[in-house]
Amino acid sequence: MSPITTHVLDTARGRPATGVPVTVEFMSEGQWITIGSGATGNDGRLTDLVPERLKLRPGYYRISFATAAYSAFYPRIEVTFVIENASEHYHIPLLLSPFGYSTYRGS
Repeated sequence: MSPITTHVLDTARGRPATGVPVTVEFMSEGQWITIGSGATGNDGRLTDLVPERLKLRPGYYRISFATAAYSAFYPRIEVTFVIENASEHYHIPLLLSPFGYSTYRGS
């Protein structure tokens, strides 16, 4: 399993958000470097976002969701987070509705 995973739930419809393009980046020397990308599956999950062989480093990461198909008001959502312990797994879910969203560190 990827060291960083996600899933997107469309809370307005009460269903997984399928086909959402997702990108994850790492901040290196003041620039964002893409380390993985993909799209959510039928269950709204993306478990192979970052290659398993990639070793995370402590630092700033950003996960971006291209959500235009689900929310014209929030066509793109970016979540920046900090990894302190690079040996842990990080699950970053997104709960999405037409005029709001929330995220948290999952398990």
